[in-house]
Amino acid sequence: MKRSGHVRGATLSNYAEVAGQVGLDAAGMLKRFGIDRRVLVDQDARIVAEGVVDLLEASALESGCETFGLRMAESRRLSDFGAVSLLITHQATMRDALMSVVAYRQLVNPALVVEVEEHDDIVVVREELLLTGHGTMRQSYELAIGVLYRMFRTVLGPRWRALSANFAHAPPADLTVHRRLFGPICEFNSDFHGLTCGRADLDAPNPSADPNLALLAERYLRSLPATEERPLSQDVQKTLYLMLPIGGAAIGRVAANLGLNERTLQRRLAAEGADFAGLLNGIRRELAVRYVANAALPLSRAADLLGYARQSSFSRWFAEEFGQSATAWRQSGAGRKADFLNL
Repeated sequence: MKRSGHVRGATLSNYAEVAGQVGLDAAGMLKRFGIDRRVLVDQDARIVAEGVVDLLEASALESGCETFGLRMAESRRLSDFGAVSLLITHQATMRDALMSVVAYRQLVNPALVVEVEEHDDIVVVREELLLTGHGTMRQSYELAIGVLYRMFRTVLGPRWRALSANFAHAPPADLTVHRRLFGPICEFNSDFHGLTCGRADLDAPNPSADPNLALLAERYLRSLPATEERPLSQDVQKTLYLMLPIGGAAIGRVAANLGLNERTLQRRLAAEGADFAGLLNGIRRELAVRYVANAALPLSRAADLLGYARQSSFSRWFAEEFGQSATAWRQSGAGRKADFLNL
């Protein structure tokens, strides 16, 4: 499996505390997954992204705590965003603060993509982890959504509530932690991971805003080097994650989204040893595991989300890729087995 880069040590803020609460040896768990324990005190230390995902899943499994990642999010602070936190704090509106996270993703968490979609008065904030071919990432997604929610409340005030907190996975047996953080707005087995809120929330003024400090923060951030060189194939994967569920994964639209023409896109991908069709198929396979394993999601809807206008086309593709029909695959519980084995 191709590594998808590194994340900051701040990703594991509060890990030791939560591990201790559920009876785990934090140092021993970190060592098992090849993570230097110094990341717990050095927020800018570099950690392989997949190691963090595997650590959180193993921690939840071995402790029997289904909400391990969400518990970590409960005590997160805006300062965990590092240098970007000052810019977020002093932006004029929540929309500006959110766009700061999008613009400086490489400095916050290169493995996490945030996309904002506006539909009349409703705003959908989607989060996707760029870890193609990985297995279950329940804990990482819950951590990411919890951190995003706390960022909104830091900017808009503790009385703010989202319209919904959405999770593509099934609900845990005990919803106590989810209700404590989000209230009664959680939606599981959803089409996406993220939040929805009112458009007015994004445009509400930030009482802590200081345009002069925001300008200084942005100048400083622009002076920083990128955390690591990002290959074009990763940008294509990011775009496919976001555009595939809304029917925009044709190569022409992806190329245009990246400011390229089709021929240039193909040539640059070939130089990296990749091709568009292979990347698209890989993203489809990963999302298919998520959607088809979700028994609450009709297969016709799964076909739509994977970019198929006809369910028959989706059915043929699925049978070729997985060796059986989507219905048989779902009934066999193969999705749960794949998650458990991290396939």
